[in-house]
Amino acid sequence: MEERKKKILAVASGGGHWIQLQRLQPAFEGCDVVYISTHEGYRKHVSNSSFYAVTDANRWNKLKLIKMAFEVIRIVIKEKPDIIISTGAAPGLLAIIWGRLSLKKTIWIDSIANVEKISMSGRLAKPFSTIHLTQWEELANGVSTIFKGNVIS
Repeated sequence: MEERKKKILAVASGGGHWIQLQRLQPAFEGCDVVYISTHEGYRKHVSNSSFYAVTDANRWNKLKLIKMAFEVIRIVIKEKPDIIISTGAAPGLLAIIWGRLSLKKTIWIDSIANVEKISMSGRLAKPFSTIHLTQWEELANGVSTIFKGNVIS
């Protein structure tokens, strides 16, 4: 009997967050991967996987953020991932929250751009993350936030 592939929901907003998520693709080999981002144009980067574009929003666009939250929860419910992983910002935070509330494994990888402290999204994601990673050894506390290396070197 063939074992079912693990389903990963990989989430990142645009720019550097998306680039860092793409650098993780080799780790997803052998899994069924579904991507979420805020730019429809990224679909071409993951043409062999399912892709959803959600509303681009941040903490200053409250109405768009609410719309994004409903879009993300709809995808989490529809796709039923085993694991949710994000390299950041709003759609990743929302997916991590919805995932944890759905009792899924969740992994937050804080952006390498956050040199001095964990990002605001990263701090908010921490209690909802099964694994909470930083890409800077100095920001790890060895307990709730750990360092295992960086995505972009």
